[in-house]
Amino acid sequence: MNMLSAIAQPATLDAWLAHIESLNARPINMGLERVGRVWRALGATPTFAIVTVGGTNGKGSTCTFLESILGSAGYSVGTYTSPHFLRHNERVRVDGEAAADEALCEAFASIERARGDIPLSYFEFGTLAAMLLFVDSDVDVAILEVGLGGRLDAVNIFDPQCTVVTSVDMDHMDYLGQTREAIGYEKAGIFRRAIAAVCADPDPPASVSRHARTVDARLLRIGQDFGYSRSGEGWGYWGPGGD
Repeated sequence: MNMLSAIAQPATLDAWLAHIESLNARPINMGLERVGRVWRALGATPTFAIVTVGGTNGKGSTCTFLESILGSAGYSVGTYTSPHFLRHNERVRVDGEAAADEALCEAFASIERARGDIPLSYFEFGTLAAMLLFVDSDVDVAILEVGLGGRLDAVNIFDPQCTVVTSVDMDHMDYLGQTREAIGYEKAGIFRRAIAAVCADPDPPASVSRHARTVDARLLRIGQDFGYSRSGEGWGYWGPGGD
């Protein structure tokens, strides 16, 4: 039984965050089974497009660029990034505005009721809360930043319409592997069949291309399938959708 159901729930966002941090002895607990079960119990259904952004470096910048481009084009955009600089609210934005304390508290309360005795990490709680807010806000598109790796990261329970791997380098080796090949495989785990998989690493490990072929993703590599070149006095884009 979820013990919190028998006592008063946290009254503030800070209290909720402290409670969530105390729940799981392992701050990083990779895997999709637990978080997937809780999401199904919540019964929320995204009706919007999803862009999943992974990679070693450049994820946050890419999410911000996409948020600005899509917002300028008139779309309502939900953006989920981590970590935050000053306040947890910065991780969840709708149309550029950070989520309110009250909205996050309500989402956390819903997750707490739905999870029962299923343990969730801080990041998993935050991921589900962000998606609940995006569903409630009826956004047109959600941009989800991978927290760690990709294949077993909480955001990967959601099927995207586009995926991005910004770069592949030696990071989180205790969890992702000791080589770029192993790490590349984990990051490519966000790819989906027949969905654009944009890779901005100019020299990705072979595991990225190999996994794209395995799942039949539409891999687009910078410098090979798209890029920028100098023409006259400016720079021009070439690739899908270009002139």
